[in-house]
Amino acid sequence: MSRKPQTPWSNDAWIERTRVLLDSFERFVGRDLIPRGSSLAETARLLYEAPFVVVAHGVEDDPILNYANETALTLWDTDLETLLSMPSRKTAEPMHRDERAKMLQTTREQGYIDDYRGVRISAAGKRFRIERAIVWNLVDGAGLHAGQAATFSEWTPL
Repeated sequence: MSRKPQTPWSNDAWIERTRVLLDSFERFVGRDLIPRGSSLAETARLLYEAPFVVVAHGVEDDPILNYANETALTLWDTDLETLLSMPSRKTAEPMHRDERAKMLQTTREQGYIDDYRGVRISAAGKRFRIERAIVWNLVDGAGLHAGQAATFSEWTPL
């Protein structure tokens, strides 16, 4: 799939979302997800270009994805605009959504999990198994629940 180059890290809202992702990861997991850059914009670019998947969704009743880095876009075979308009449940096939919902509930209760594995499906219908995913709660600057995020670097096409 051909995609035009994306530079979302130049957007103030994207930069703030990146800060929430990274600060929440450090808060719950106890370490940095990536080394921070010399500015918030550079840090946002570094996370967007990271060689592992990072995705996040908000707090809607049917949460919508609100963050995806370049590796996620490639894996899900789509562009940023399309992925950011998708309910996060649609990253999994219907038969795997109950398992996914249970994992998200466990994350809500515990703050994070670091051993998730599950099957996902790309926009092109390609199935893949993710391994050793870390899923964590997002907390904004006011201390309010701001959604959940996930990262992983291991996946296998099915």
